[in-house]
Amino acid sequence: MASLKILKEISGNAQIQRAIADLGGSQTLVKVLNSPDKDLQCLAAETIANVTKLRSARRTVRQHGGIKKLVELLDRVPEDSATLTPEQEKDIEVARCGALALWNCSKRRKNREAIRKAGGIPLLARLLKSPHENMLIPVVGTLQECASEQRYRVAIQTETTIENLVKNLKCDNQELQMLCARVIFKCAEDKKTRDLVRQYEGLQPLVSLLNMSENKQLLAATTGAIWKCSISMENVVKFQEYKAIETLVGLLTDQPEEVLVNVVGALGECAQEPVNRAVIRKCGGIQPLVNLLTGTNQALLVNVTRAVGACATEPENMAIIDRLDGIRLLWSLLKNPNPDVQASATMALCVFIGNTKDAGEIVYSFVGGLELILKLLKSTNDEVLASGCAAIAKIAKNEANMAILTDYGIVTMLTELTKTTDDKLRRHLAEAVATCCRQSSGRVSFGEAGAVAPLVRYLKSRDIAVQRETAQALFQLSKDPNNCITMHENGVVKLLLDMVSSTDEVLQEASAGCVANIRRLALANEKARYG
Repeated sequence: MASLKILKEISGNAQIQRAIADLGGSQTLVKVLNSPDKDLQCLAAETIANVTKLRSARRTVRQHGGIKKLVELLDRVPEDSATLTPEQEKDIEVARCGALALWNCSKRRKNREAIRKAGGIPLLARLLKSPHENMLIPVVGTLQECASEQRYRVAIQTETTIENLVKNLKCDNQELQMLCARVIFKCAEDKKTRDLVRQYEGLQPLVSLLNMSENKQLLAATTGAIWKCSISMENVVKFQEYKAIETLVGLLTDQPEEVLVNVVGALGECAQEPVNRAVIRKCGGIQPLVNLLTGTNQALLVNVTRAVGACATEPENMAIIDRLDGIRLLWSLLKNPNPDVQASATMALCVFIGNTKDAGEIVYSFVGGLELILKLLKSTNDEVLASGCAAIAKIAKNEANMAILTDYGIVTMLTELTKTTDDKLRRHLAEAVATCCRQSSGRVSFGEAGAVAPLVRYLKSRDIAVQRETAQALFQLSKDPNNCITMHENGVVKLLLDMVSSTDEVLQEASAGCVANIRRLALANEKARYG
């Protein structure tokens, strides 16, 4: 007991942690957890919590069965904590110390898996109901580490867990608030979590926490949770109601990069709604967003290009971005070595090209811009390829641009990509082919290059957007007789007839038009043969 009391105090020192680990102390501490004496268990667990700040000690604790023993310490808390006996209070302290040790242990992936296998998730979830903040902090801390794993996120996404996390967002302890926000941030990639946070009225407390801007860790966690929650448009409506967009715009300057990544990510999601694009402009958010395009943080650049692209769908915003040299900065980002930045910047440029009367002007505004877009089509990354095809679909609407693209061999480039099975790439590729086929020479060239048969297979995709763009591409291609023959040989008629009854009018019309062209050719052949 005396030894552990000393070790618990001095093991906060990094050199002593190393010495304990080197002397085999981790194994000895794990053995002490078997003691029936609750005071000894507490001291051993707290010392393990200090020693496992070392990566090697976290591994040693797992290898000697420490994770299972620490999880067992969690199963001591009585269901009814209204009136506690001294013995029950000691049980609660044992569970707290066990959670404290698991918090550091859970920073290692294999340990997180060991906690799950030992049945730690339901026990941690149960402890979330505790009224004791000193218990809740290590419990939520362990959960937010474990939430990095997909299996954990699924387990955490229960109504009770989310409800208790939201409840603890409203406490006065900033560390606990920060940890709860981090769990939500990691889990809210999933729609179920986003819906539950809204259902348990967790969005307003998150917005309120934005005012704690002096605590950067809390601000980073809160803005991250808001970003992920704003992926659902139902949540964005609530954020509008709580004036979150205005507050987020105010956080676009003088903040750490971790905060900026989240703030810009949230604004990018909120800007999918037209009313919020106007709010961002009126609050003076366009200039700081454009300024961030000159940064070097890759995650920030991905988010800011998305946000700028979303804002640019409003003509007034687009004019401001253009005046601030934002379009040139987007072109420059196509040279960025990060494929995610390339893809996001290209999709933003698509908005500008698509919303400008003279698409050629934007393409020519950056020397070598067209070559940069074509270079994207040689990438090995599907997201980059998809964004490149999306850009071609916009650029090729201009006849002068199409002539230049033809000289660069755009037909061959696009045809080489038709073997893909990625639905996002298929959708934008089909869109690009449809645009390039508006000229008769394009239809013939794609047919000769062998693009028709692979495109027919795209109709079997379950993605309605892929079907729609493919039907439009096939409709354009079907204006050439040879392409009609190829389509017919590859069984396109049956696929298209099924789509004629689609509720999507564009898909319905393109499918019917393509079938009509094939039938027209067949009738012409019959007439020529039989008179």
